[in-house]
Amino acid sequence: MNGMSLLVIDIGGTAIKYTVMDETTDFSEENGLRVGSVPTPRTSREDLVEAIGKIYDEVCPVEGIAISLAGIIDVEKGLIEMGGALRYNNGFYIRDALYARCPVPIILENDAKCAGIAEAAEGSLKDVPNGMVLLFGTMIGGALIHDHQLYRGSHYSAGEISYTITDRGGEPTFEGVWGNQCGVPRLCRLYAEAKGLPENEVNGRVVFAGVNSGEKEALEALRIYAREIAIQIFNFQNLYDPDRFAIGGGISSQPALVRTIREELAKLYEICPYFVRRAEVVTCRFRNDANLYGAYINFREQSS
Repeated sequence: MNGMSLLVIDIGGTAIKYTVMDETTDFSEENGLRVGSVPTPRTSREDLVEAIGKIYDEVCPVEGIAISLAGIIDVEKGLIEMGGALRYNNGFYIRDALYARCPVPIILENDAKCAGIAEAAEGSLKDVPNGMVLLFGTMIGGALIHDHQLYRGSHYSAGEISYTITDRGGEPTFEGVWGNQCGVPRLCRLYAEAKGLPENEVNGRVVFAGVNSGEKEALEALRIYAREIAIQIFNFQNLYDPDRFAIGGGISSQPALVRTIREELAKLYEICPYFVRRAEVVTCRFRNDANLYGAYINFREQSS
């Protein structure tokens, strides 16, 4: 399968990103990918299949399709057991439906797991056997790397850390799970509340503009947010004992994020009365292109 020209797709909640990759694709950080984008249908699975079919028609000929998408994915069956934000994908055998429209080999994987594959193969986890990728977006994606390989778990849900209970009452309510406690909207809410602004006027760019200019409210919002992340990294380090954590998602391009997480972790280690292994925290190499690179690498590995 080496040398194949592949259509590589990342299906997000708002947009479908796509590119064509082959053995000549440059994995250098400064190169980047030439990525196209169309809106993700919010209507039905049939409309999603047709949107991908139109992309396939546009870029043909290709010899296969590599897909990254949200949810719990049974990669053997090509089944989306749970579709994340795209609820119409729940219980959808998407590979079969796509093959009827685009008759080439199709391999799919969870988006955070694709990012983990990319970071383990060519990125910030390449030189360590065990690692963990944390992607901060609307919620939080996770991927576990064991002995340089993606660990999917017994039911393909290893790394679904968004659903870790953080509520002291022990209830997995909307506000009681980590994905909603530490997704980017949480950071925006902290800043909006501190500034007395409507939440719809605040996004990650606004918050980090304040952080980078030294604004008190922005720095405090980031400090609270980073401490909540640091607490779970502290826990994950003791549970899984990885060599390194790689932080990704759009806000990972802001150096202040990883720097503040490290500072909050250091405070936890200073007050901990026990010997615990200290977590190493770095930034993901591929950032917004990680899902596409990982989907391509995954297809190549699964087809070999």
